[in-house]
Amino acid sequence: MNTSVRTGKSYDETIHRNGRIWMIAAICITQGVPLAISLYFGVWPPLGKLIAGLLPTMLVFWPIAIVEVLTFTPMLGSGGTYLGFVTGNLSNLKVPAAISAMQQAGVEPSTKEGEIISTLAIGASSLVTNVVLVSGVLLMSYLLPILESPALKPAFANLLPALFGALGVVFISKNWKISVAPLALMIGLFAAMPSLPVGILIPAGALVSIGVARIMYKRKML
Repeated sequence: MNTSVRTGKSYDETIHRNGRIWMIAAICITQGVPLAISLYFGVWPPLGKLIAGLLPTMLVFWPIAIVEVLTFTPMLGSGGTYLGFVTGNLSNLKVPAAISAMQQAGVEPSTKEGEIISTLAIGASSLVTNVVLVSGVLLMSYLLPILESPALKPAFANLLPALFGALGVVFISKNWKISVAPLALMIGLFAAMPSLPVGILIPAGALVSIGVARIMYKRKML
């Protein structure tokens, strides 16, 4: 029997309760390992050097994390969001898997059906990822010479652009008018300042996309 039925709670309440528990558990585990090592060996990093090392990382990844939550949550739903952020690797794997599964099932994001399909797809991709990682670790000595061969290096270097290019074509084809402004902005920014961090590019693209879409909607251009 479903957990929400047994406890008398709704699906959303159950998802949020379990999701928060696992998020807190994941934070405790990831932070607990270095803490346990420091406690056991009595070795602590100097506070000044720790802050100096963390600050550049925080400036880059904290804005990305906030933007990812705001961007991915409407697409993945509550269950998919909790599961995706606990297991990680959202942009490269979980989001494409969820979007592809919803398209194959003929359901839309931000619906109950879409959330269920998204959660199942992310769960399946997490299990497959673990199987692949374990297999890769066990077979690494045999696979490394093949993966580092000159013939395969160009393919691995272009894997991420190919993945997001394919996803981009799907969304752009649905309404190409909305994509013109953010694409022009991203191309212009990257051409002018190719060293800009992703933490700036993603919010800029999202804000321009929302703003232009709203203007076009008010002018009945969509």
